[in-house]
Amino acid sequence: MESTEIFSGYITWVITLVVFLVLLAPQIFKILREYERAVVFRLGKFQSVKGPGLIILIPFIDKIERVDLRVLTINVDRQEVITKDNVTVNVDAITFFRVVDAEAAVIQVERYVHATSMLAQTTLRSIIGQVELDELLANREKINKQIQQNIDTQTDPWGIKVVSVEVRDVVLPENMKRAMARQAETERDRRAKVINAEGEYQAAQRLVDAAKMIETAPAALQLRFLQTMNEISEENATFAFLPLPMDFLEAFKKRDPSDLIRKQDKGDDKEKNNDDE
Repeated sequence: MESTEIFSGYITWVITLVVFLVLLAPQIFKILREYERAVVFRLGKFQSVKGPGLIILIPFIDKIERVDLRVLTINVDRQEVITKDNVTVNVDAITFFRVVDAEAAVIQVERYVHATSMLAQTTLRSIIGQVELDELLANREKINKQIQQNIDTQTDPWGIKVVSVEVRDVVLPENMKRAMARQAETERDRRAKVINAEGEYQAAQRLVDAAKMIETAPAALQLRFLQTMNEISEENATFAFLPLPMDFLEAFKKRDPSDLIRKQDKGDDKEKNNDDE
């Protein structure tokens, strides 16, 4: 009888121990993924950073804070910013960062994700306020790099590395959009006029060069004349053109027309005398 009671008490004790261990198991054993780390505090004091894999804790004494080491993103809400040249624009951005020191991210700052988000907003407003609108629109990559470096410098004591910052959208006031459209149209007209003027200048320059070449080489003009005559004869097969040497034409140009008239008159008088005889 006594042995039965002892055995029954032993079974009860074992069952109680098993139940107790099952209840305590989540407090004793923790499994961390590859990208997770656990910052362990023992009685409120920092103990160590553990993980990944299975870690063992002292129940009710050890407490942990899980930290994600993957690259995280923060959407910086759209906000009104006044540029250096007093233009009001609406901008928003996105920030990419990751934790490189889990201990510092937990101990040095409260809610490091929220703190980084607030810092990104204030830095975005500060940097854009130092540049003019034209620079903001033309040098987006440079401004992104400047914002990233500024935030990264301030979050370094928190164990946070800012990977990049991207200004996603810049919304201009309607009156500024219309003014920029007019400016762009004026610039296009100016470029068209410049291109047209350059074309006319090149054409005139080529004519001058051709005139100089003909002046120094008269044979070139004669060759061009023969080429033109050939083209005309091909287009108009019913006509025949007799090209004459330029020297022959020059002889006529040098003679006085009055000499031809006098010779014609003498020829007519001679024929009349022959008829009278």
